Amino acid sequence: MTLLKTTIPCAVMVVLLGACQALYSSSPEDAPYWPRFQGSNADNISTDTGLLTQWPEGGPRLIWTVDGIGEGFAGVVMANGMIYTAGNVDGKMTITALDMDGNMRWQIANGDAYEKDYPGARGTPTLDGDRLYHESPDGRLACFNAVTGKEIWSLNILDEFDGKQTQWALAESILIDGDRLICCPGGAKTAVVALDKMTGKTVWKSPSASGDLASYASPTLIEYKGLRIILTMTDSALIGVNADNGELLFQHAHPTKYKVNALMPVFRDGHILTSSGYGTTGSVLVKLDVDGDKASVEQVWQSLDLDNHHGGVVVWEGHVYGAAHSSGKSRWVCLDWKTGETKYSEKGVGKGPVTFADGMLYTMSENRDVGLVKATPESHDVISRFEIPRQGKGKSWAHPVVCGGRLYIRHGDYLYAYDVKNHVSGP
Repeated sequence: MTLLKTTIPCAVMVVLLGACQALYSSSPEDAPYWPRFQGSNADNISTDTGLLTQWPEGGPRLIWTVDGIGEGFAGVVMANGMIYTAGNVDGKMTITALDMDGNMRWQIANGDAYEKDYPGARGTPTLDGDRLYHESPDGRLACFNAVTGKEIWSLNILDEFDGKQTQWALAESILIDGDRLICCPGGAKTAVVALDKMTGKTVWKSPSASGDLASYASPTLIEYKGLRIILTMTDSALIGVNADNGELLFQHAHPTKYKVNALMPVFRDGHILTSSGYGTTGSVLVKLDVDGDKASVEQVWQSLDLDNHHGGVVVWEGHVYGAAHSSGKSRWVCLDWKTGETKYSEKGVGKGPVTFADGMLYTMSENRDVGLVKATPESHDVISRFEIPRQGKGKSWAHPVVCGGRLYIRHGDYLYAYDVKNHVSGP
């Protein structure tokens, strides 16, 4: 195992890894659980309850700060008493494992660091039992032992499937579907691929989606009327692929400037939402029709008011919440899910990523501001706000996570854990 950025003697490291193994094996069933990008249900909604509905002046209590995780925009995942993320460290794309107290347990390389425009990690690692998966910006897909960090297998999806690199590098967080791993190399030969998650061997390859390259979105799995479908974005379209055999079921054009389709498609009640920035196509809702093993989509509405860049959206109680990107807008927008009607468009903390927990939107600007907003279509009232420390470099684009009563915010080389649980008992 290669250890990065550490001066801990090998004998001590063996003891630490043993302790990590014990922690992993004995963690309670109710340990904080956020195993993949946007959570176990891939809906950007935390199951936490009993959280603060208003923060103290200056923000919630900062529990700990960790540096040395490397540059990048990957979020965090957690299970079995461990937290994982990725970033550029000493010229390598590096996975970092922490315990819940913020102590660094190990670091392991997944290929070379990405050091071009907006350097650093994009995709968030994915946890599955005692295995951890990560795809680097250059397409190196690797499987690691989640306890020790030992690499089990790896391949480069662009090389393996004749894909072509995108302008700002691959950004997907891979999907686990039972015994299979789903990734999206794109290009002239295929769009979506299923691999054996234990070995990395190919199970099926979808046809190419008109030669489209991969987008910056992550794949998601849905089931509707008995048909299991993988939804994702190419650089120009929403596509649906049969999850059992790789058949390309539909392709719905979603063109955007710079070919940036970064939002993971959102499925509710037989409908699919997509959104992209730069004021080109904005948000689109399509109706999904399934007939046996065939599927098609038909557009229901389109809204240019919400052109989400890459900060994600939340769908809650019939409404869509997210930040608009268009020049001159940069506002927080709420749309009616069924009609696309704009319910509000407000400045808030400024555009950026969002997540949801216990009836509240946790909004961030790309410039370190954090806001707490009740998820209601009536208004965008920022109840509390604070600014994370001026330590990390670049834009604060990493998606925040609320899990186990904590708010996790990553900015560049730093990870912050805040206490957002309401500890007051009684009336």
